[in-house]
Amino acid sequence: MNISQRMDRREAIKWMLAATATMSALQGRSFAAHRPVAGYGTDPKLLEFYQPGDLWPLTFTEHQRRTVAALCDVIIPADDKSPSPSQLHVPDFIDEWISAPYPGHRVDKKVVLDGLIWLDAESKKRFQRQFFELPEAQQHPICEDICYLPKAKPGFERAASFFATVRHLTASGFYTTVEGMKDIQYVGNVALTKFDGPPPEVLAYLKLT
Repeated sequence: MNISQRMDRREAIKWMLAATATMSALQGRSFAAHRPVAGYGTDPKLLEFYQPGDLWPLTFTEHQRRTVAALCDVIIPADDKSPSPSQLHVPDFIDEWISAPYPGHRVDKKVVLDGLIWLDAESKKRFQRQFFELPEAQQHPICEDICYLPKAKPGFERAASFFATVRHLTASGFYTTVEGMKDIQYVGNVALTKFDGPPPEVLAYLKLT
């Protein structure tokens, strides 16, 4: 599995649709919905405008944020269709996600923070530099060793789980931005002035004509 290639669009759509149920747009808004959560009262109102950190203290240090940004950009590199995740503030979304005071988010927080420590240690071991300081040619070999859990090398299993978590969060954040939706040509939630019905070829394929 080559992580330097663009992510499969069908898989991205699946992640995107799942993610829309749990977060709103980035660009300074919280992903939290207004519903009761056992032990926490109610979440903030969805339509209120929140700055990052308004809902709960954020987690990442500047060093961690730069590392996450570098990793996100390896997972979904910029191309002629869309900018990189770091340009779309996806690291901000990941920071808010792992900082949320809910059990599932706390699990992701430990996975992500432990994984970032491993990533820098592995980068220093191989190349004597922090991960975000490495050129892509040196970042990619590290990521190739942890990008697919079933084929991870012995001793790399936890790092592969970390990579899978960040990949999921990166895709969830990226493909719910305006730019990410345009990248996969997602046209849902757009008002139509008219609807002519399914194309004739679709009706014929379904034997509805």
